[in-house]
Amino acid sequence: MALTIVHRRRLRAIWRSAGWPCQDMVEVELLAEGWLERVRHDTGHETLRVTDTGVAVLAETLQRNRAARDAHEELVERVARDMTRAGRIAWRGLGLRAKVGDDWVMAMPDVFSIRNTTVEDYLEPVVHEIKVRRADLLSDLKREAKRSAYLQLCGECWYVIREGIARPEEIPPECGVIVAGDNVLDVARPAPRRAMKLPFQAWMALAKATPVEGAIHDDSQSWLGAPSVE
Repeated sequence: MALTIVHRRRLRAIWRSAGWPCQDMVEVELLAEGWLERVRHDTGHETLRVTDTGVAVLAETLQRNRAARDAHEELVERVARDMTRAGRIAWRGLGLRAKVGDDWVMAMPDVFSIRNTTVEDYLEPVVHEIKVRRADLLSDLKREAKRSAYLQLCGECWYVIREGIARPEEIPPECGVIVAGDNVLDVARPAPRRAMKLPFQAWMALAKATPVEGAIHDDSQSWLGAPSVE
């Protein structure tokens, strides 16, 4: 039997719980494969326990998830650094509220950046969403409200995907596509560019957040009295 994410999640849930059974087909499959076992108590009730084989599955899942997180964070860092080198101010994991229809949606783009400018019309806010696993990408593409929230907050929205996990045409046309190889970020399809201004709630979030180190600094406010550095 192929081990799916559903089986892994159920194993983890039972490991963390008192082992009360759901008595569904997922548990039947886990029991049949020897990843779970039934435990009958003196009181007559029955619980489930993860076997040593099941523990090995949990350990392998943990290592795989850690590797995926590390790869994801590494690519987020690459994109954020590229934005700062391009003269932009970038944030990672920023929480922004956006109005989608009649509802407010919390958006957390992997990388959000603006141009380093004092002219609001020239900000050109950009969102980069990073994906290194195909399953995560396909799950994300089903979340239309999340994508709509991004589009409410930026003039360009990009998906940065690890090479080999998807074809550019699988990404919705309202988003650009960047393919991340080992040493290069290649634009597979440009993002449609729209003029827009940041809403007030986005400004408040930016004011409270810390940008990625390495953003370009200038002396445009030295006239306020800050000492200049020779």
